[in-house]
Amino acid sequence: MSKGPPEFPAPSLELSPYAAHDARSRGRRYAEPPPQFRGEFQRDRDRIIHSNAFRRLAYKTQVFVNHEGDLYRTRVTHSIEVAQIARSIALALRLNEALVEAISLAHDLGHTPFGHAGQDALNACMREYGGFEHNLQSLRVVDELEERYPDFQGLNLTFECREGILKHCALPKARELGDVGQRFIDRTRSGLEAQLANLADEIAYNNHDVDDGLRAGLITLDDLCEVRLVRRHFDAVRGVYPQLPVRRAVHEIIRRMINEVVVDVIRTSEALLREAAPASSDAVRAHDSALIAMSEEIATQHLELKRFLRERVYRHHRVLRMTSKAKRVLEALFTAFMDDARLMPEEHYAAAQRAEATDGPRGRARTVADYVAGMTDRYAILEHRRLFDPAERT
Repeated sequence: MSKGPPEFPAPSLELSPYAAHDARSRGRRYAEPPPQFRGEFQRDRDRIIHSNAFRRLAYKTQVFVNHEGDLYRTRVTHSIEVAQIARSIALALRLNEALVEAISLAHDLGHTPFGHAGQDALNACMREYGGFEHNLQSLRVVDELEERYPDFQGLNLTFECREGILKHCALPKARELGDVGQRFIDRTRSGLEAQLANLADEIAYNNHDVDDGLRAGLITLDDLCEVRLVRRHFDAVRGVYPQLPVRRAVHEIIRRMINEVVVDVIRTSEALLREAAPASSDAVRAHDSALIAMSEEIATQHLELKRFLRERVYRHHRVLRMTSKAKRVLEALFTAFMDDARLMPEEHYAAAQRAEATDGPRGRARTVADYVAGMTDRYAILEHRRLFDPAERT
């Protein structure tokens, strides 16, 4: 039986004036004929989905190494969850769904194997060669490393999509990046779709790391009830479904948590946009603060959950053991390939030779980092065995 109209009826398909519009895109690095029967940002999304880097995310760690269990999130499932949350909010705010989905699906393309442990290890290895940061690497993947088209390197994505992928950037690096780095020099903001994808990323990993932490037995529901956001929905679910099995209760609690935060983001962002009344996406970029945001209260509670997860999940001894092993694997791989680039597959060795010829050891190091960062968890483990286990076939 119907309970009446939803609180947020489906909005018109017409985009807001401050949304990103295909016809007003700043374009691509290399000119191409316009796509047929789809928009420019749909083309971006499609290219990302078909990329090698996106497929590799299926075997890259989120928190738990892929082979530890089939149901833990990987980088690809995380990216899909980010896209789902971002699209729901974009629809309500009449923003460009195709663009926000493309940014969400691409934001982790440059991530190393073994999650943040891998990034930290590779950054340490690259310290004297310019460092390594997965956000910058994601842009490098779509601009340079993907090899699918005869007329250009990379995926040749729109400016707006590349802008959204580059969430943060130090000034020296921004000066090297041209148009997409200019906002960090001018201290302006990204478009609303980029702001939204960034916030959806936070919502997704906070909530699915709760689920994975519980599944792994690192935390319990009782532990989580220390966090106000969780406790409120735990009490509500138990009040309505006192006999619900724990696993189903967990799903219902997380579903309600995500819904509360998403509704809060929509309401808060609607109010911010009404007050600012930007006439265009350029006006959004010139605004002095973000226009996609949580309310202060929900942001505080979300931060409490993030801190809980950092202390009780990410620093759990089982996760730290994996982190320690991952760092040793990547450090050993990087050192071996830097000492002798011929140990890499032929195409990567050839790329290292070209880069070294133009940029010296820094060029070689960047090419080695590209190869190592592109590995899946299991491929990195296999390469490590091939290099260091005398019994392993090469």
